[in-house]
Amino acid sequence: MRLNQILVLFFISTLTLPAQILNIEKSRIEVDTGDYFRFNTTLSLSSFNRSADVENPVNLFGFNAQFNAIRKKGKHALILINQTDYLRINENPFLNTGFTHIRGHFWRESKRSLEIYTQYSYDNFRQMNPRILFGTNARLAIVKNKKVSLYFGGGPVFEWERWTHPQTDEVINVEFLKLNTYTSFRASINENIDFNTLIYYQVGYDESITDFRHRVALTSNIITKITQRLSLNIGFEIQYEDKPIVPITPLIYSIRNGLSYSF
Repeated sequence: MRLNQILVLFFISTLTLPAQILNIEKSRIEVDTGDYFRFNTTLSLSSFNRSADVENPVNLFGFNAQFNAIRKKGKHALILINQTDYLRINENPFLNTGFTHIRGHFWRESKRSLEIYTQYSYDNFRQMNPRILFGTNARLAIVKNKKVSLYFGGGPVFEWERWTHPQTDEVINVEFLKLNTYTSFRASINENIDFNTLIYYQVGYDESITDFRHRVALTSNIITKITQRLSLNIGFEIQYEDKPIVPITPLIYSIRNGLSYSF
């Protein structure tokens, strides 16, 4: 394999192909007492033209941007999460994915709480644009203290998607109701290191194929404080769909390292 191909593949491997199931727990790292507004943003940018072959140059430009915000007032909270990944090789957009997620969390300090959420997402790399969903979860705190928390949640979610078949360019629209469940675990290892992991399982009956579709996802994050406002984030995500809408890879994963600044 040529050096420039290796460089491109290495860069792609460091990008997150944003799973359509996201780790909402990354937005719950604040202490659940008092009223507050918090947000953090992460931005990474890469560009190079390190081509070994003058006849086949490789000019690469890519960026990743994240913006998370939480507003807590009284017993309730509003959470906003945005993420965008973009990669262009020469003049061709190779990767263009992202999502916006809005969630209301009611009675969030109680053992039993309620979540209502909506999400818009797109993934041009996998020929999906867009996915729109609306859902609600009942959330149960199994263990909750300053060091460790364990939650279980579940509820219905309505999902609408538009896909383009990679071989025929046929546009396929699907919509169905799913059962969404998740288990969330978070541990504060010490005052500077926070770990969280989230496992999702979704299942829904799709009348277009007269069968059930299953989706499983796992996502984990380690957040290490460097200073009071600056943190190092290391994340891993893996997602599997047993029956993709169009013929694409059913298993995707990503690894991300980055810095976050909060204020």
